[in-house]
Formats: sequence, C-alpha cells, structure tokens
Amino acid sequence: MDVKSRDHDTSVSVRVKKRTTGIVGLNLLLDGGFPEGTLIMIYGTPVAGVDLSAKQFWRAEGGEEGTYLINEGDVEVGMTDVNDLHPEMYIPQMAGGRIVVDSLSTIIIKYGIDEALKFLKKTREEMRNRGANMLFIVYTGIHTPMEMTRIMRAADLVIEFKTDIHQAEIERTLAVHKIKDAAAPQRLLPFIITDKGIEASTTSRVV
Repeated sequence: MDVKSRDHDTSVSVRVKKRTTGIVGLNLLLDGGFPEGTLIMIYGTPVAGVDLSAKQFWRAEGGEEGTYLINEGDVEVGMTDVNDLHPEMYIPQMAGGRIVVDSLSTIIIKYGIDEALKFLKKTREEMRNRGANMLFIVYTGIHTPMEMTRIMRAADLVIEFKTDIHQAEIERTLAVHKIKDAAAPQRLLPFIITDKGIEASTTSRVV
C-alpha cells in the first residue's frame, strides 16, 4: 500500500512539462506538445511545410520569448541572421524558450556533419539546463543516409513532413518517428497549408 502510494506520488511529481508546438493537431498527437528541454528535428523537402511549422513554433501564442536563427534564405522581421557565424556562436544568440535553427542542413554543408553533431550535443545540454526547446530543420535529398541516421540519433524528437500526390490531389501528412523515453504515435497526422500556415487535425479529416 505504501509502495503503491509512493510510486503514484513519484509519477505525478515527475510529469514532464510540455511546450505547445504551435499546431493544435500536433499538440493533441503529442499529448500536450514538445517535452521541455528537448531537441526537435523536423525534416522534409523545401516545399513540404517544414519552414512553416518552424515559424509557427517560434511564434506560438502565449507571449513567450523565442529566437529564430536563420543561416540561409530571407530574413524576416524578428529573425536573427547567423549566416556568417560559426555554429559555436549560435548558443549565445539563443534567448527564450523557443529556439529555431533554419537550417541544420546549411551547417552540415558548410562545416561538415561532425561539427553539426557537436553543435547539437552542446545545444542539448543548454536546452535541458534552461528547460527550453530547440527545433531544427533538415532538408531531405541532400544528405547521405548515414548523416540522416546520425542526426536522428542526436535528436529527442523526429518528425517527418510527407507529401504524396494522388492523381489531381496533394496529400500532406506528419509522421512522428521518435520521442525520447516515450512511445511514438502509431498514426499519421494529416494537414493542409493555408494562408495562415499549417492546420492539422487528429481525426481522419483535415479541418
């Protein structure tokens, strides 16, 4: 009796805090959002919606401060241009609980996979100490299978953005392949891209 009570109290006290993903359907799929202190890898083609997902995470409601580090592409208002910085200089730029790196692919191309993994290792320690989250983008089709495997092993969560074309219709889905210390969802999450960004539902129909 006492042991059961103690086990119950422990499970409640260590319940993981979550940070919203910025996408309602993904929050539901992940039982509340991203566990605080984790690294999130999102990957797909440049038109699969990964950049929109990253921006929605960065700009999620609640007024929480965040940092969007961009090393290639158009720098929007509020983003930090780190194109000329070595990855070692990224961490001092990270403020708030919502950090985005767009993209890890550029770091790999410029500095190599070993430097990219060293950056992820240092950043993981920083995120865990602060209870923050870093979401980073990896683009498919430009890295070797071994590089993709090493990146996935370094991430706490791995989410794939998939695009399939069926006759005249485009079908977009998310697949959560990995969640550290938890079971990954066994179903795909359908989503659509609107003028406001990504909208997803945990039902079979996208709303």
